[in-house]
Amino acid sequence: MSQDAAPRKGQRDTVSVTLQDIAAHAGVSRSTVSLVLRESPLVAERTRRKVQRSIKALGYVYNRGAAALRGSRTATLGVVVYDIANPFFGAMVAGIDAALHRQGYVSFLANSEDSPERQQRFLERMREHRVDGILLCPAEGTDPALIATLADWGLPCIQVLRHVGEPPFDYAGTDFRQGVCQAMDHLVALGHRRIAFLGGHREHSATRERWQGYRESLERHGLDYQRLLRATVTRRDGFTLIQQLMAESPAPTAVVCHNDLVAFGAMLGLKRMGLTPGVDCAVIGTDDLEEAALGDPALTSVATHPYAIGEEAARLALRRIADPAGAREQVVLAPRLQVRDSCGAPASSGPAASSGGHY
Repeated sequence: MSQDAAPRKGQRDTVSVTLQDIAAHAGVSRSTVSLVLRESPLVAERTRRKVQRSIKALGYVYNRGAAALRGSRTATLGVVVYDIANPFFGAMVAGIDAALHRQGYVSFLANSEDSPERQQRFLERMREHRVDGILLCPAEGTDPALIATLADWGLPCIQVLRHVGEPPFDYAGTDFRQGVCQAMDHLVALGHRRIAFLGGHREHSATRERWQGYRESLERHGLDYQRLLRATVTRRDGFTLIQQLMAESPAPTAVVCHNDLVAFGAMLGLKRMGLTPGVDCAVIGTDDLEEAALGDPALTSVATHPYAIGEEAARLALRRIADPAGAREQVVLAPRLQVRDSCGAPASSGPAASSGGHY
């Protein structure tokens, strides 16, 4: 009976050696190691020899059969978001699917519910189904090392809306900081001096960028009033928080909300108190969902272009699949304030339609 060959003395177990291990040992990138293993002519001879020495020193054995299997594409992408019930993600996934459809791809969609453990299970299952890449909106608390793990699995990963780890990485999103700054500038121009921010208690990049915009705007305009209420980003929390705020003395005259769902809840809360949004307290949301233009009053909102973000994320994924060693790319779309009735100012010229794109 034959036995498995043991690693030679001084060498690591071949099963545990990854391309990242070889890259670290040789002082090159993981993509360079991959090119050497595939005998690519793009690698300089000196670099090739250095990588080959590291491969030998670590006892790595290249499994060409497995590599060939990985090389056969499935024309599928995994998409992991954290709140599939949020209409924002419906618009974003529509953009993803439209872009993929044009290239003959389809997507597998999963909802992490902002749980890193649940997210990990979905990613492992997608790997088993041999998707060609991952579009990931990282769950709160995601370990930045996850991106390197996906690379070790041979899965290109495009981060969407949120990002973890240090650049360079592939990313598609919007400038949340600038969006909040636009909302704050508009309210200050209308004469507001007591402006609160509602929603967001998760420590992730999208929330931090919003809070940064709020605090920078207060400082830039010399505003002393600061009320940043942390909460989940739901209608219910908007409904509850606005009533707490309006009971304070002094109460805010305007609120900027983490997203449109919080803003919708805030307007309902004002009405429950017998107050009128846009008259007794200005309300601005973020995302410019289709519902924003249909409210009473119509909601002023920062358009973050979910459909376009989805298209860009899909484009980046297909580009990365075609060129694994190419330069990383970040696409950050510029937000735009869509002025309607809820901030007490005249609406933007033209019909008060949502700018959120296709739904």
